[in-house]
Amino acid sequence: MTTLTKIPPAPVIDETVRLLTEHYVFPDIAEQLAGLLQRRLAEGAYDVDGPEELARLVTADLQSVNGDRHLRLKHHVDPVPPKRGAATLDSMRRDFDTSLGGAPRVQLLDGGVAVVELAPMLFPLEWAAEPLSAALTLASRAQALIVDLRSNRGGDPDTVAFVCSYLLDERTHLNTMSWRRGERSEQSWSLPHVPGVRFGGSKPLYVLSSGSTFSAAEELAYDLQQLGRAVVVGERTRGGAHPCQGWTVHPHLEATVPVGRAINPVSGTNWEGTGVQPDIPCAAGDSLDRAHVLALARLAD
Repeated sequence: MTTLTKIPPAPVIDETVRLLTEHYVFPDIAEQLAGLLQRRLAEGAYDVDGPEELARLVTADLQSVNGDRHLRLKHHVDPVPPKRGAATLDSMRRDFDTSLGGAPRVQLLDGGVAVVELAPMLFPLEWAAEPLSAALTLASRAQALIVDLRSNRGGDPDTVAFVCSYLLDERTHLNTMSWRRGERSEQSWSLPHVPGVRFGGSKPLYVLSSGSTFSAAEELAYDLQQLGRAVVVGERTRGGAHPCQGWTVHPHLEATVPVGRAINPVSGTNWEGTGVQPDIPCAAGDSLDRAHVLALARLAD
């Protein structure tokens, strides 16, 4: 439990405004939000007990203009390191160590249909390449594959490309990131070679989604859907397409600010605000059974 300690909000707001102004991918929105936070501070709206309540109020204001769910003041119960991105990495490492490296389930269903669950995140590739390669190689011999992203809340775009590389036959342009810093763009492609064995680009592939599927997990579903490689089964995803970085602005508070935006080469847009729309809409809890039936029917043909 966090002890409620009244903190002076001005230093937190001032630093959050500075980060917004310098880094947010949409400078015009950053200017609007900076003004909003400063007005709310002057009105006393942030004179609250404890960093958790401050985080809730500021996050609501940050997301009030364009609904960017990556734009947050995030509360951490334990004190967070001051180094940029360290708070997020510490939390991710704990999840990595307790989830078999982000591939907690590989299962063979009836009819030669495999399920690979990727959760709770698509961890940094330098951590996750080995466990993901093992899981995807094991599933490569299946007749059809279901990739379960229902509990995946995002992660590393490089890991998205790594996973896609097992599910395609040829090197393929997946996504383009447009970064504010330097006003540059960076393309993401599947890999020409992978460790292990590919499932490949021709056998039936299904991706399960839920209202909790977010960020890089949405990119994985969206990229495969736009390429016509996978059928997405389940619920519309949360709708966050902007890669972000985190800065510690208080021992228990981290400002996460999107620094780029995704542009899909097929659609010319992304899933920001809209989420990934499933090809087969159904309740997330029913999606595995639904995808299994679809896969069996496809294999029977």
